[in-house]
Amino acid sequence: MKGNDLTKDKPQGSQSLFRGLQLLEILSNYPNGCPLALLSELSQMNKSTVHRLLQGLHSCGYVKPAPAAGSYRLTTKLIAIGQKSLSSLNIIHVAAPHLESLNITTGETVNFSSREDDHAILIYKLEPTTGMMRTRAYIGQHMPLYCSAMGKIYMAYGQSSYIEEYWHSHQDQIQQLTRNTITNIELMYKELELIKTQGFAMDKEENELGVSCIAVPVFDIHQRVSYSVSISLSTAKLKQIGEKTLIKPLKEAAKSISEELGLTT
Repeated sequence: MKGNDLTKDKPQGSQSLFRGLQLLEILSNYPNGCPLALLSELSQMNKSTVHRLLQGLHSCGYVKPAPAAGSYRLTTKLIAIGQKSLSSLNIIHVAAPHLESLNITTGETVNFSSREDDHAILIYKLEPTTGMMRTRAYIGQHMPLYCSAMGKIYMAYGQSSYIEEYWHSHQDQIQQLTRNTITNIELMYKELELIKTQGFAMDKEENELGVSCIAVPVFDIHQRVSYSVSISLSTAKLKQIGEKTLIKPLKEAAKSISEELGLTT
């Protein structure tokens, strides 16, 4: 690999970033470690620059000294990042046909999320095929657990001890966004019990007035809920067609995805 392959045509002001990524690419070819002198030669950077960049990558946990003196190697942190990326790509490949079918059947906005730490993250979205309403949600958006339908799914099907922990650690974020937002932990406990009983969660204008959302869990082979499917639409439209019209196809789509992930019933 030529030393300037990665850095040519790079945006201004990002030289250090691209040089650091260049070193990561070089190190990926040396699983047992690469000497500083060789890294300098391959990257066409002077040793002091390479050493400075390595120190930064080391402090962030991406590289570490190798057994051979003066050599460096990648850490498993990059594997973890790669696995997360691969997992997202794989799940979308699996889920997309079922989500597209749900979108066509209902005509409404279809959302697909994964759980990431203390929030849900939207990883796939299909716009409605009927009507004019477009939600503000976008792929990559982080959604709070307490006021989103998919977020409440993750709380309902997660560890019971987590709810109190989440409530106390996010006190500064749990806010009354609308008159329907649940900000009392006891009311949330009742809401989550109801979700587990009925098998779906609702955002009844708790995040945005005029917009409602229905979400269901997606289970994997270990009965864990790491993904959720939801339908968003105007509250007026939901009242017109009724919840049951959407819940049945929504549950069917989630069941199909769950089965492809290895769930057996």
